[in-house]
Amino acid sequence: MKIAVLGTGGGARAHIAKLAELGHEVHVGTRDPKATLARSEPDMMGTPPFGAWLAGHPGIQLHTFADAADRAELVINGIDGHNAVAALSAAAGQLAGKTLVDYAVPFVYNPEVEHPWPTPWGVMPTLDPCDSDSLGEQIQRALPDTKVVKAFVTQEQATVVDPKAVGGGEHTMFIAGEDAGAKQTVTDLLTAYGWSDILDLGPLVAARGMEMYAHMHSAIGFALGFGTHFGIKVVR
Repeated sequence: MKIAVLGTGGGARAHIAKLAELGHEVHVGTRDPKATLARSEPDMMGTPPFGAWLAGHPGIQLHTFADAADRAELVINGIDGHNAVAALSAAAGQLAGKTLVDYAVPFVYNPEVEHPWPTPWGVMPTLDPCDSDSLGEQIQRALPDTKVVKAFVTQEQATVVDPKAVGGGEHTMFIAGEDAGAKQTVTDLLTAYGWSDILDLGPLVAARGMEMYAHMHSAIGFALGFGTHFGIKVVR
């Protein structure tokens, strides 16, 4: 399958590498390919420059967001949540009719906000929107012709692409969306990643709870150390 991954951070790289390993044709989207390849410093999370990483992954193609989406049948959104709606809206034509898997969290980094923990960002981010709306729903409203599925949100992306790295894979992945066919496409991808416990939470409004879990996810990260893999298990 032709799959686009929009974003070049650590999470996006986990998907890019795994999809290539599974034999998919992978197209990577970034705002400005030349600027992305020219970067020589790590990002705010300490992730090394993408150009150096890409050099070790031959066959992966780098494009603008729109061009990557245009070449793909399935699109994975790894654009940071604060900028995702605007960036995806600019590629609305290329995303029309396609399934978009969104794992972004709408974090806003406000240096004026006091926080009890030191964080990799220097501040404890807030969520906007929160509770009465979600980023997943905002993306769906901005892209009415795209089939948005919220997924991959409650685990580190390295765990999403390798669930057996935690507890032999005995944990749960959540998905939500309005289109049954799109959710089946995402379920098939998750099965290929190695997931056996996938819980459909129903319509996209469930993205609110999935995104709000990000604060709990951060708290666990602070307690265990960022980079620690962990999962959630729903016992039925």
